[in-house]
Amino acid sequence: MVRSTMIVRASDALPLAASVDDEDTEQKLQEHKQQAKLIFRRITPNSEPRCSIESGPYTLHYYISDNVVFLTIADKSYPRKLAFSYLDELAKEFSLSYGPKVDTVRKPYAFVGFDTFMSKTTRLYQDTRAASANSSNLDKLNDELQDVTRIMTKNMEELLWRGDSLDRMAHMSTSLRSESEKYRKAARNINLQAMIRQYAPLGAIALLFIIFIWWRFM
Repeated sequence: MVRSTMIVRASDALPLAASVDDEDTEQKLQEHKQQAKLIFRRITPNSEPRCSIESGPYTLHYYISDNVVFLTIADKSYPRKLAFSYLDELAKEFSLSYGPKVDTVRKPYAFVGFDTFMSKTTRLYQDTRAASANSSNLDKLNDELQDVTRIMTKNMEELLWRGDSLDRMAHMSTSLRSESEKYRKAARNINLQAMIRQYAPLGAIALLFIIFIWWRFM
């Protein structure tokens, strides 16, 4: 079943809205909510628009649409098709209600009022059989969403490893650029010194010739 949902702005991970979870749910999902925050920080313009990340007994499903990340934490056994159908419904309603305001808000949870629609939709998707019966849009989803095999699946360890690797790669890239600039400067100095060694004797001869001509005819 769907356990918790968070909505953030993709460009800077600013929280826009979230489900109101009871104390028991909050305690059980504390670690996974921290993992969700990690995912938000890892998201870039090149990230997969839909992804399922397995973590212990739960799976974190996220969907990126119009600079907004919709993420839900669901039981590992909960069907991915239903999870993304749920996120798709949230994304459509959120876009209609707040779409033009997303890029301009500055304070966290500016759209806390969206919880009303979120709670209503969550209840429809809590039970798998009820969700399948009541959610007629399962049959209306576009081909891209229906093709579950195209939804990227990862696990939390892989995400952490990849994030660490990306950080190290970024550091290496910066170091390489710095070293490359040093090599370019060194190469220019070497070329200049080579030109001086090559043409200095000719310049000296030319200077002596000019001095001789000037002395001879003055």
